Amino acid sequence: MGRTSHSKEKLSQVACDLIWDNTYVSASVNQICQRANVHKGSFYHFFRTKADLAIAACEIRWQEAQPELERIFSSQVPPLERLTRWCNYIQRTQKEKAQKYGHVCGCADASIGAELTAQNEKVRIKVEELIERTTKFLESAITDAIREGLISGNDPKASARLVCSCALGLLLQARIRNDLNVLRDLQATVITLVGVKEQVPSDFALSAHDQERNPQTNLHKN
Repeated sequence: MGRTSHSKEKLSQVACDLIWDNTYVSASVNQICQRANVHKGSFYHFFRTKADLAIAACEIRWQEAQPELERIFSSQVPPLERLTRWCNYIQRTQKEKAQKYGHVCGCADASIGAELTAQNEKVRIKVEELIERTTKFLESAITDAIREGLISGNDPKASARLVCSCALGLLLQARIRNDLNVLRDLQATVITLVGVKEQVPSDFALSAHDQERNPQTNLHKN
């Protein structure tokens, strides 16, 4: 039992790496098994298709990120600071992944979703579910900020979806350009989207200003 379970873990980890590296779709089942050092029969023991493995890998990636997201969006943290920390989390994670894989990776879920959703409805549903989980975190922060009079607006759900969509768009641009500097204005953009009131002397606005003065490393390959 331990050996077969370990094989499943190795397959899932290889899938996570390939998804971050934006090479999952082009990899064959044989190549995935070789990289994981498991027999092809083990693959089909746990997963019917590559899409099923991708779904499992996306869920594992989420579970790995969830504890930090829960800390970022804790109700004990001021609502605008939650948004600041989320922006910093995105920038830090992208920098770490770029250093590991040698290029800007963008959003792993969106990347695999864009490539497989037309072929597999289950992948589309999973990616939509994961994006919605992030949106719920944002919605809770925006709801509390509205309640405290820190931002304008009265539709936190719509604002959260707008912020999430904007972040996904910037991550896509950063991936296409292979340039982390695309993300340097993320915090300032979020400020504008959620409608932070000008009279609010928040660390959120100051943090965004500092981010503009200290942009992320440019990884564009000449």
